[in-house]
Amino acid sequence: MIKIICKKEYNTETAAIIQKCTYGYFGDPAGFEETLYQTPEGFYFVYVCGGAESPYPNADIHRIGKDKAQQWLDDHKEK
Repeated sequence: MIKIICKKEYNTETAAIIQKCTYGYFGDPAGFEETLYQTPEGFYFVYVCGGAESPYPNADIHRIGKDKAQQWLDDHKEK
């Protein structure tokens, strides 16, 4: 997926995956995925997608800063 935000391109094909979190099971209408990426230029974004009853019924990209990326990682540590 490619999304332009504030004249910057965020592309899941060219960015590096830092961490992916999956909630629910395959086919779960309430299930969803969040994936943290870093662009070659050093910018961060989260790609989200999910089922019709999830918080992310439509795939989207949300840009975040370095501090928010670290917070996202801290919040999504495996327990």
